[in-house]
Amino acid sequence: MPFQFTRLAIPDVILVEAKAFSDQRGFFMESYKESTFIPNGITSKFVQDNHSHSIKGVLRGLHYQKNPKAQAKLVMAIKGEIFDVAVDVRKGSPTYGKWVGEILSEKNHRLLYVPRGFAHGFEVLSDEADVIYKVDDEYSPEHERGILWNDPEVGVKWPDGNPVMIKKDLDLPFLKEADNNFEYQK
Repeated sequence: MPFQFTRLAIPDVILVEAKAFSDQRGFFMESYKESTFIPNGITSKFVQDNHSHSIKGVLRGLHYQKNPKAQAKLVMAIKGEIFDVAVDVRKGSPTYGKWVGEILSEKNHRLLYVPRGFAHGFEVLSDEADVIYKVDDEYSPEHERGILWNDPEVGVKWPDGNPVMIKKDLDLPFLKEADNNFEYQK
């Protein structure tokens, strides 16, 4: 199988390790295959692909779209290396306010599945990084929300304590004050 699926400490977040087939030309790998992903818990129907390019130290996040335009994401670094984070913002969840993080890079061929009801963000560890991610609903500016990257109650352990950020992300609220309509469903 060209993929290995691992449920993380928050079991709804899934780390996907893709197998790359290398030869003298470079490598080939599948980055998504519906018939393999669905039986392994990733049932989202992706409708939009996004691509971001960032320099070292940039932190993007922690973002989500609230219902009815919530988004699940399948994230991959195709150039460089990032520390990718998902924070559970589903009220009533046993892991509410908890986070998981993984290093994604062009070398390790890992993807992170971030379901609906999670805030997402990443920090660039390499000189630059290109990140692509699939989402299962289109971007909706009026539903875009987020939480502050360094909310002490969430306690994400970012690699750099002084990241490069935009004012919009620095002005995000703490989780306890966030505009969030997610409810945990067993």
